[in-house]
Amino acid sequence: MAQLDTASMAIAELREFAEFDPAEQRYIRRSLDIGLARADAIERWARDTDEASSIRRQTRAYQQLRSLRAALPAMRSGDRMDEFLGRLIKLTVFDLAQGCIHGFAAYRFLYERLLGPEARPWLPAAFCAASALPQIVPERRKVLLHSISEAAACAPGWSKRRPGFYPDWIEDQSAEIH
Repeated sequence: MAQLDTASMAIAELREFAEFDPAEQRYIRRSLDIGLARADAIERWARDTDEASSIRRQTRAYQQLRSLRAALPAMRSGDRMDEFLGRLIKLTVFDLAQGCIHGFAAYRFLYERLLGPEARPWLPAAFCAASALPQIVPERRKVLLHSISEAAACAPGWSKRRPGFYPDWIEDQSAEIH
């Protein structure tokens, strides 16, 4: 029965990912490659020098992930919350400013995988704070802030279940199809 529940959750996550637009899907997969050190992101994702430069900046920004993951257990007691939340907001601003994450659902999907399920309670606050900062252009601010539901912003509790689906690079196999 547990296997069935796990498979059902993975399918639900796959469906959720499929609802994101192609730019969000691409950015999430690229970000997971960088943040989880799954592959050489420049080799895999850079289509030109500008994109290679963007990947290098993202790699530098994502160096914060290890310390954010390590800080999560202490967050239960509220110790060093300002430092943790400040770094999470700074990283969130970086990702939102790239223009590829269009709403809270895609942000949450990415960060649950980058930081783990322990980060879930902190994601609405970080997203709202980052979305409201002046680094995000006003038109995008409005769209981003409207993308978070009241239920997500005011959730009484969060699941501790680890994500089951981690989207990855898919080779273009259209040339092989006859």
